[in-house]
Amino acid sequence: MNFDLSALLLGVLAVAGAILLLDVIAWRPKRQVASAGVPAQEPVVVSYARSLFPVLLIVLLFRAFLFEPFRIPSASMMPGLEDGDFILVNKFSYGLRLPLLNKKVLSVSEPRRGDVVVFRAPSEPINLIKRLVGLPGDHVEVRNNQVVINGAPIPMSPDGSYAGGFGFTGAELDKERFGDTEHVIMLAPERIAADFDGVVPAGHYFFMGDNRNDSEDSRFAKVGFVAEDRLVGRALRIWMNWRIPGWPDFGRVGQRIQ
Repeated sequence: MNFDLSALLLGVLAVAGAILLLDVIAWRPKRQVASAGVPAQEPVVVSYARSLFPVLLIVLLFRAFLFEPFRIPSASMMPGLEDGDFILVNKFSYGLRLPLLNKKVLSVSEPRRGDVVVFRAPSEPINLIKRLVGLPGDHVEVRNNQVVINGAPIPMSPDGSYAGGFGFTGAELDKERFGDTEHVIMLAPERIAADFDGVVPAGHYFFMGDNRNDSEDSRFAKVGFVAEDRLVGRALRIWMNWRIPGWPDFGRVGQRIQ
């Protein structure tokens, strides 16, 4: 998820707007003089800009403030999310932010433990998706995949084994509960269970992938604690699954992300 489509849309919108402004200030008056007051045909570039500008503006505003699609690029959130899932993210869930600047101008609600969140990686210009595990001020411990928050172990119970392929067939599944919400995590065999012990700083969050032994997340220095202003939004639903090469899996369309 490393392609900044919002920046591209903003650039194209700016070009279209500049063309329309130039037409109003300079080109249209010259056409009117040359045609002796008779309405002249617009240049093709101006016609295209006039058609594209309102469409691009609506799309950009929709993506910037409400909902944005993302593609899952890895197996780090299995079994719930698979490589090839296209998801819809609610960017308004944690507040209204200015596009590109990511400055919050309106607070709506606070992130909750257990949310599946898209955020901008602290060390790379890419977006990541993980589960929110630690809130600001939490003492987070992870020992052999058992999460402990402020001294209280997070409840876990066996949930069979994974049978869906992707190289993880037979991996242990467990149900993990944060408050009144429950989700399934995967403990892949023959992979190292990364432990962790630390306190989440103020204004930061601690994230983990549901595929606990195959996820580069806040347990590792490359990601670490994630600042609040790097949160993009809460993942809502799968709107498409297409792992290329291959065929779309329409059975996953519409599934709610838990």
